[in-house]
Amino acid sequence: MPNITSKEKRDRLLFIIKVLRQHEVLRNFLKQKDPKEVRLALEELGPTFIKAGQLLSTRPDLISPAFIKEFRKLQDNVQIDPFTTVKKTLEAEYNCPLSDIFLQFDERPFASGSIGQTHHALLHDHTPVVVKVQHPNVSELVETDLSLFKEALRILKFVPDLSVIDPKEIFTEIQTSLLTEIDTQIEIKNGIEFYRLNNNDGIIRVPKVYPKYSASKILVNQAMPGQSIKKLIATKATETNKPLRTTLAKTLVKNFIKQVFIDNYFHADPHPGNILFYQLQPDDPEYNELQPTHQFKKQLKNTSIEATSATTLPPYRLVYLDFGMMGHLTKNLADGIAQIVIALNTKDTRQIGKAVLAVCNRTGPVDEEDFYNELGVFLTPYLNLGLGQIDLSSLLFSIVNLCRKNNLQLKSEVTLLIKAFASLEGIVAALDPELSLMEVARPFAREYFKKQFNVKKSLEELGFELYQASKAAPKIPLKFEQLLDILTQGQGKISFKLKDQDKLLDRLEKIVNRVILAIILAALIMSSSLLVQGSAAHPAIYNIGVLGYLLSAIVVIILIISELHRHFKK
Repeated sequence: MPNITSKEKRDRLLFIIKVLRQHEVLRNFLKQKDPKEVRLALEELGPTFIKAGQLLSTRPDLISPAFIKEFRKLQDNVQIDPFTTVKKTLEAEYNCPLSDIFLQFDERPFASGSIGQTHHALLHDHTPVVVKVQHPNVSELVETDLSLFKEALRILKFVPDLSVIDPKEIFTEIQTSLLTEIDTQIEIKNGIEFYRLNNNDGIIRVPKVYPKYSASKILVNQAMPGQSIKKLIATKATETNKPLRTTLAKTLVKNFIKQVFIDNYFHADPHPGNILFYQLQPDDPEYNELQPTHQFKKQLKNTSIEATSATTLPPYRLVYLDFGMMGHLTKNLADGIAQIVIALNTKDTRQIGKAVLAVCNRTGPVDEEDFYNELGVFLTPYLNLGLGQIDLSSLLFSIVNLCRKNNLQLKSEVTLLIKAFASLEGIVAALDPELSLMEVARPFAREYFKKQFNVKKSLEELGFELYQASKAAPKIPLKFEQLLDILTQGQGKISFKLKDQDKLLDRLEKIVNRVILAIILAALIMSSSLLVQGSAAHPAIYNIGVLGYLLSAIVVIILIISELHRHFKK
């Protein structure tokens, strides 16, 4: 990115301050009031702030459901650049006339986002493509804003109302997301990998990426039919279209589960604008397409037996778009999340609590029993509800706050997964409010358990444990005799540990210190009084007594201020 001048930075800062004051953004955001005003300010401030709002719209652990709902509107209403500007960018990137690359190029974009806008075009071999072109000066504007954000962190750490969130963490996330989206090479790599893993997975389709025709500010993808799934969601659910809506909802959830637990690579921004839906016509080659459902293969000496069963796919498709933000999981972390799904399936709140602990970082001492109890009381009412009956944003907001209260912090990969699922959940719940997450997760839990449960390995481990036990069994009488000898000789010791023992001892130590300080203070006042009373004719001794009074007064004032601070902090 090009360097920015101090004048540009100062002008941008003055404009930001003006807009923030005009919409009272800081007060509204800290108090979580008037989200519409905050959204309007973000739109006026441009791509960096729009992207920040979009990210926050998927963070139920940071903002209220009302703000999440309002910030989701930031996906739309973005400015459109004139074609002369677009053409100038394209020809500068390709270093040749636009006609040398495209046979046809639509001047009017069909979509516009915070970073760029997208046009339909035809390559010279008549391949239909979509071309995403960055808005002019986006790199410079983003660099300026990120630089200002970084400087603002020094001030924000002194704002008391921000103690519940980590501004540095949010800045890092915004910075990573923006720089990733601006770097087209990353999106090219993501698109190729997501295509390999998900294209033709049932009714799921993914556009091809054309690296040959892409550049630093240009991304060229295969043109896909269909319209945003928002249009289908907006139609009224009827008995006729209910099976379609249910099938699409289940497909989205099942494919997302595959992305997370099989591929360990998932689309982290599946909002409605990034998912298309279209129906096939009878003359379409894919209309009666077959999908393999089961494959059997057996080798008998020199003979190989193979059998494959297949089903006809329904006459409609779902298309994923926009691969600028993707999530990666390690195998161990994916297994930990899978244990949460399995625990939810059993409805055992203690098992759910243990699974949650496995995907959290501990930021302080954790009372696991308290956490299990609080989580159990909180989750019990939700375990038998359908997605349509649950306000998932509020639920996730409460769960994350419960974890934070118990000195637990979800790992960053899990936070990204929650963000992605929160976006997808909105689509699924709108398509089929009666769909139960457990209904979809239960078959996965069974299959996952079968794959993880290795009979041979389990028997080997059991055999080894039995062998170790058989070796230790003859020594039990001897160990018991040694224990009796220790007890009869008075060498035994039993230790008790009270709940919150460290806090109790710390509190007791503070009380003892206060008592000792009070005794010393009383002695100082008494000795000062004796010195002042009996040394009227000796100024030096009299001054020592007065100094004792002064020191006592200072200590008393400090104690009063300390007690008031502790009281109001509570």
